Amino acid sequence: MSAPTPADLPLDGKVAVLTGVSRPGQVGEVVARSLAERGASVVLIDRTGVEAEARAAELRGRGLRATAARADLTDGAQLDAVAATVTREFGAIDALVNIAGGFSMSGKVADSDPDAWSKQLGTGLTTAYLTTRAFLPLLRKRQGAVVFFASAAALPGGKIAEMSAYAVSKAGVITLMRSIAQEERATGVRSNALAPTAIRTAANVETMGSAPRYVEREEVADAVYFLCFSEAARSITGQVIQLG
Repeated sequence: MSAPTPADLPLDGKVAVLTGVSRPGQVGEVVARSLAERGASVVLIDRTGVEAEARAAELRGRGLRATAARADLTDGAQLDAVAATVTREFGAIDALVNIAGGFSMSGKVADSDPDAWSKQLGTGLTTAYLTTRAFLPLLRKRQGAVVFFASAAALPGGKIAEMSAYAVSKAGVITLMRSIAQEERATGVRSNALAPTAIRTAANVETMGSAPRYVEREEVADAVYFLCFSEAARSITGQVIQLG
């Protein structure tokens, strides 16, 4: 089989930074692979760098372009250092995909643990804020795009009883996304969010079984590609796309 040509690799020369890619079987694994297979250089960030490097090595083993970086996503200084490294290596980036987060039930508000509330908001919202803040200067250089991961739980009519901390964190992500869309309009940086129902990840299948109707990880990856790189999405900003 002949080697791929530039026409076969529409993202050749593009750079995408992703969080939430450390665990195999999760959505970040497929999103990173999808972008890399299309020709992008992907930079994968996680707290220790160990699992991100494992995912990057898997991609490099397939002849794809991938590097890993270590940063606690709740530490702005560490993220600034990663952004400086990415600047030296690539100069700028075309996409930032904020997948990192986590889900936990917080119980009824009256009985909830304030520490659990703070932890959920830190994991689901502060990480997205600090990561985007660190990489916006690199996105401006190429009029790039940011994709946030919200949730159907944060949309009108979503089931939120006993999971208020999670829902509030995702509602905050949507507000953050819209703020950036308005603030960066003049720079050409676009900002959108995906709000999926349950995704078919290894963790969800283990917890809920295979019976529920899941959003497939490949469908999520296609939506990320569309929002970040499709010409058809070049004027789409400030929007929440529901999946499932």
